Amino acid sequence: MKIKLFNVVIAIAAIIFIFVSDPKPSKAEIMDMTGGVKDDYTYEEYVFITGKPVRFTGDASSVTVTRKESKGKITETYKMTLTGPNKGDKLTRTVKYDLDVENYDAIGQSTANGKLSSFDEKITINGITYSIVKNGYHITKGRVTDNLPASNYFDEIITGTKKYEYKDNGITFNILVEVQSKIVGYENFWGSTETQMTEQTIRFADGSVGTIKNIVSSSKTRKLEYEKNPASLSSFYGGYYVKTEESAVSKFHYNLKGYGSGSFTLNASKTPAIERLIVPKFRDLSNHWAKDSIEKLYSLGVFNDNSNFFSPNTPMTRLDFTIAIGKAIDLRVEDQKNNKNKNKQKIFPDLNTNIKDYEYIVSAVEKGVIKGTLDYKTGKRIFEPNGYILREQAATIFVRALGLESKAPDPGYRTNFRDNAAISDYARDGVYIASELGLMNGDEYGNFRPNEPLTRAQASAVIIRFLEYLEKDLQQNYREDILFFE
Repeated sequence: MKIKLFNVVIAIAAIIFIFVSDPKPSKAEIMDMTGGVKDDYTYEEYVFITGKPVRFTGDASSVTVTRKESKGKITETYKMTLTGPNKGDKLTRTVKYDLDVENYDAIGQSTANGKLSSFDEKITINGITYSIVKNGYHITKGRVTDNLPASNYFDEIITGTKKYEYKDNGITFNILVEVQSKIVGYENFWGSTETQMTEQTIRFADGSVGTIKNIVSSSKTRKLEYEKNPASLSSFYGGYYVKTEESAVSKFHYNLKGYGSGSFTLNASKTPAIERLIVPKFRDLSNHWAKDSIEKLYSLGVFNDNSNFFSPNTPMTRLDFTIAIGKAIDLRVEDQKNNKNKNKQKIFPDLNTNIKDYEYIVSAVEKGVIKGTLDYKTGKRIFEPNGYILREQAATIFVRALGLESKAPDPGYRTNFRDNAAISDYARDGVYIASELGLMNGDEYGNFRPNEPLTRAQASAVIIRFLEYLEKDLQQNYREDILFFE
């Protein structure tokens, strides 16, 4: 890791989410309100308690973060022991938050509100020790999380004060730090980004005031790359592998009387982890425009066709499309596969509960991603598993999974497509938002063609674009757009 004064350099690769065996969502992590960053070996942060920036570091074992949740309570604890630039310089810190959780299952949201319940910190610099005054901290925090099928989104606010004391020539002095912090982020099966914006006002013992502004962003992503096989006589030409990457960037701007103002940036990245994927061997894709999308989804396990022929130009069924979406975003299916004694819930009269991957259909229905169609003869909702997935249906499914229906204009609006009148009322919001997000577009004549079936190739291409949105577009919005907005 290194510090770069007055310069921010971030290299972000084009990343595709992948379907791998990790059963839990990915998680980016920020170290409370320190602005510190961590790689595989080193943690570093800067403190400003003396009126100038002082760097403290420690190895990976010097910093621990724990989060426990039980019976509507969350306890977050941060512990670190760091050393400074000079002999004897040391920082020890233990931070503990206690939060009360409220779940609002009807709307898929939760809140966590509480306070800093325990705080102990000692910072020794050049022989002077700065310590938190007994009970000299009053910090509260609150978080709201919107739990949606494809991704969870959260927003957190932290505010309060903390009071330090130190002795110089036998005289005790006090320093008051006022802090305001906001965290925004998302978390899904394939990756996460958490970005924190913190402002601190430091009121020094001599009456001077310093300000520190920090933006720190931590991301965890998975990148899909292709490796060509150099052996010409091999049974396959090459295949995809997964590269899991974690990185953090932290920007500081300070204004300290007697020291001046300035900026610097910290960067950290962890060693990527590699996992090889299975090799597709379809024989009907050699020159097909959607070959890469299809093979990526097959390698990821989203498609599990055992045949050597994918039939890219045939329409995709509603059953295959729903299962593919369920696997692609990991709908947190119930453990129905391993519980053979459990009776499977029959959710549609025309859908056999014994079909492979049935649990993905159940989860999609329970989470409101799939609602089925109305059988006007019986008045019941049916699934029509062998029916073809239509373009307007696909757009609606994507937007429901993202939970972005509310982003559409007030009812009565028109989309920009020439065939707007052909779009079903239930699908209008989905088509509008999918178009705005770049998930699905119209043809060269400005038509959306809402009632046209998606071929298996077209479905593969839009699913890949959907996965790219979940990682690439969200990370751009939650990281780069905030870091570089001055």
